[in-house]
Amino acid sequence: MSENLIEVRGLTKKYGDFVAVDGIDFTVRKSESFGLLGPNGAGKSTTMRIIAATSQRTSGDVLVLGKDPEVAGPQIRAHLGVVPQQDNLDTQLTVTENLYIYGRYFGLSKKLVHSKIGELLEFAQLEEKRDTKVEALSGGMKRRLTIARSLVSEPDILILDEPTTGLDPQARHILWDRLFRLKEDGITLLITTHYMDEAEHCNRVGFMRAGKLLAFDTPRGLKEKYLAGAAWSLRVTPLLEAVELLAKLPGVAQARLQGDRAQIILSAESPESGTDSGPDMVERVAAQPWTPATLQDKLTGAGLAVASIDKVVPTLEDVFTLLGRQS
Repeated sequence: MSENLIEVRGLTKKYGDFVAVDGIDFTVRKSESFGLLGPNGAGKSTTMRIIAATSQRTSGDVLVLGKDPEVAGPQIRAHLGVVPQQDNLDTQLTVTENLYIYGRYFGLSKKLVHSKIGELLEFAQLEEKRDTKVEALSGGMKRRLTIARSLVSEPDILILDEPTTGLDPQARHILWDRLFRLKEDGITLLITTHYMDEAEHCNRVGFMRAGKLLAFDTPRGLKEKYLAGAAWSLRVTPLLEAVELLAKLPGVAQARLQGDRAQIILSAESPESGTDSGPDMVERVAAQPWTPATLQDKLTGAGLAVASIDKVVPTLEDVFTLLGRQS
């Protein structure tokens, strides 16, 4: 079998005249965590449903575990674990009963299901809640139970559609700890998320907008391609006037408010070169004219008061803000 457990080529999905997914290409490798990012309506969930063999594509090619989902749907689904956006647990049943019924739904024997329940409860940190009805669980507990339930069939691929939406930071941290343990055990993770800090931990990420896949690479690769790797945080007054001025400077990919500061990200394309990313990245970054000294001169020359200029590290959020503005 290919190292790519999922291969998507020219995938298109239309609903009448509306194009939900517009000719996208990507692959997901064995035992990697792949993040599919983008705003609501970008086409992420539609793509997930096609991969999960629950929705048909309009055109293009899709292979999951070497098989076409439209031809071998049941065989593919037997190797998938799916965690939907909304928990669909039976709230009137206990934690254990939810796991047991789901296992039996997959055709597993009573003995096998009972042997797996303890392991899944430990994974989800729900041992003490085994006899508690789901309706009494917190949001984070329900999410962990939904993920544990998806593991009953020992899937090769776990598909998670915005798994941490609505959870507090502590619950998100616990949930991601559980997910990374799965990855270490060899399970391939396909995740949609709105949280850029979560995407930073994925092996590779793709950014969708209006049905198109605008970018696809490792987090580091995306930052090197679209940003120069240089970002500055400025304490300057008047603040709004400073942001407006900074946004107009050549070589600045974006300028925005960041609390009580202005933040700028330098473009991966220097004002002089006019080229895209490539082997000359270092030379082009060096060609950027903006240093703390030149920035201060520019701002003070315009009558603004600069208190400090500090270097910061660009993030995926900076990349996707830039991509979203350009699309």
